[in-house]
Order: sequence, then C-alpha cells, then structure tokens
Amino acid sequence: MESPKRPSICRSFPVAAPTNTISTKFMAATALGSVAASSASSTTRFLSTATRATLPFSSRSSSLSSFKFLRSAPLISHLFLNQGRPSSCVSIRRFNAASHPKCLASDPEQLKSAREDIKELLKTTFCHPILVRLGWHDAGTYNKNIEEWPQRGGANGSLRFDVELGHGANAGLVNALKLIEPIKKKYSNVTYADLFQLASATAIEEAGGPKIPMKYGRVDVVGPEQCPEEGRLPDAGPPSPAAHLREVFYRMGLNDREIVALSGAHTLGRSRPERSGWGKPETKYTKDGPGAPGGQSWTVQWLKFNNSYFKDIKERRDEELLVLPTDAALFEDPSFKVYAEKYVEDQEAFFKDYAEAHAKLSNLGAKFDPPEGIVIDDASSKPAGEKFDAAKYSYGKD
Repeated sequence: MESPKRPSICRSFPVAAPTNTISTKFMAATALGSVAASSASSTTRFLSTATRATLPFSSRSSSLSSFKFLRSAPLISHLFLNQGRPSSCVSIRRFNAASHPKCLASDPEQLKSAREDIKELLKTTFCHPILVRLGWHDAGTYNKNIEEWPQRGGANGSLRFDVELGHGANAGLVNALKLIEPIKKKYSNVTYADLFQLASATAIEEAGGPKIPMKYGRVDVVGPEQCPEEGRLPDAGPPSPAAHLREVFYRMGLNDREIVALSGAHTLGRSRPERSGWGKPETKYTKDGPGAPGGQSWTVQWLKFNNSYFKDIKERRDEELLVLPTDAALFEDPSFKVYAEKYVEDQEAFFKDYAEAHAKLSNLGAKFDPPEGIVIDDASSKPAGEKFDAAKYSYGKD
C-alpha cells in the first residue's frame, strides 16, 4: 500500500559534520523483550517456528548453523509495504554559510515531533524493550563485505516487509511495527529506517540509559525484493557461543568491546519461550507486567537500563533470571570477560561504551541523505516530560 505523496517541506536544520563522525558505530545484540505481546492476538499470520523475543543477541533457530539474530516470525500483511520515499526539502545552514535547498530523506521537524510521540507511547505501553529490538534487527543484517546498497543490509527500513518479518529471529516484531505505525502515518516525511532507529534510541534513553549520539537521514528501501536473505543474525544457543558471536558481529564490523557493551542491553526486556524457545513462561518478576505479563527477564527491574545485567550474569544467584549461552560466554571467554568485569564495577564506563556502540549499530549499512546525516539535538533542545520510572513497579515482589 502506498501512502499519498506529500508536498516538499522547506525547513532549516543542523547537519552532522561531514567527517568520519560516527566512528562509534555499533552492533546489534540480543532480542530485548516482547512487552507489546498483547497486541499479537489481532494478527493471525505467525510462523510456526518459535524463535526469540528478546533484544539483540538471542534468537533461536531450527538450524544452529545459520546465524539468526534479529528477525521475526509474524507477518504483517500490507501495513508496511512500499510507502514510497518521503521528500523533505530544507535549507542547510552550517557555520553561518549561505543556505541552499536540498531534499532530504526525513524532515528534521517531523523527526523531533515523532520523538515526542514515541516518549508518550513508552509511558503508556512499556514497550521499551521491543522498540530497542526493532531498531537493532533492522540494522543487524549488515555485511561489511558487501559494498552495494541495499544488498549489504543494515538500517534501511526493510524490516517493514513481510518477507523479512517472516525471518525466525523477528518473532513478535509485528507488535512493535503496529505500535509505531500510527506515528509513521502521522509523520509521513520520516523514513521507516529513521523511525526504527529513533524509537530504539529513545527507548534506551527513556529507560534511564545514556544519551545516544544519533544522526538521521536514512534512506528506505522501496520493495521486499530488497530485503536481506535470512540467516545474517546471531543465535542464542550455538555450540560455540563466543565464536558464533564473533563470526556474526565481526561481519558487521564490530569488535569485542562493542559485542559486550551491546549485550548489556539485555538489562531490558524478557524472553518468551513461545517465540524464542528460551526462558520460562513467567517468573515472579514478570507475571504481573508491567505491560503484557509473562516471559523470563535477565534482570529484576527489566524496564530500567543500568549495569545490573552484568552483575546478575556474573553471580547467577537467582534462578528466576535468564542466562543464555551467549550471555554466559561474556564471563567465560577471556577477551569478553575483560569488558564484562569492567562493566560490573563501573556503570559510567558501560554507559559510555554502550552509547557509542548503539550509535554505530544504528548507522550500519545505511545510506544517508544528506550524506553527513541530520542532527536533531542541539543546544536549544529541551527535555520533554519525565522519563519512565521503572523503580516504582514491584516486578512481582509485593
């Protein structure tokens, strides 16, 4: 289904410096949680293969030899088919130089407004984990060995199409798409690729995580024939977890520090066995929500972004908390362990490394228009509203 064409919009906005900024690009790790699972009842087209519903590093596949990491099972009919590419013409002003008109992938003012709508959505649906996962899974198909766009995969909005939603690791992501589709319709001059990454970064920040140094202007693919093949994403339980993580994430251009830092996003969310094949149907921390009840979380306060994931994985004192083979590998592999131990002791160091890794991940494979990207945060930006207070929920302890 195509949305009606919109007239060009002329605005003034800041752009990112056209240097090799975003050398802080990162990877995608496990599948966060599936907070919005309740909306899945309205969708009848689900794959029978149970895969994962967690953040970026854990997907389960029927074939451990294929690297499945960030995909999905349910299909979403026509809702996210070719929407066409919005065109936003704005004036670029840099360093007080004369401005000139240029058409961009996304309109900066609409990006800012969409971010505020995402914040409101998070307050009412507690969908932080699944929105993080959405952005990671769109970006995590990137292959650094392929130069051509969009064949190289990455953050290009391809996850809105049925063919990619049907990939095993994307089980449940139809719910994330249904949550943000009203925002996409409202702000038609924001690309899907930008909206997915905007939602992911905003969810981290609103859960108490670090500010992510994001840029926008990602161009969307236009049809399902441009989706990457299945098998580019990590699995939660491979025979050799550390080697598997490296094979998948090195292919994205990520290193050991970035792998461990991004794994820390498992501090958010839950795994649902009906989707991933991992975890318990419910625990004392998840049986009453917030959001749709059920699943098994990695941490007690699974809507609060902090370094508790590393502490809990290291100690393994609570059988109610999930530890996947790829989680355990962080303290078993000598190189990974250096960073994991560091993050146990130093949350500030974790936040710094995570913010850089998340930003790097969000840019993987993307084609930007303008090439240097669009920055929507500046000195005049003001915080809007209160961040979600995860601590006020009992997580089953009452």
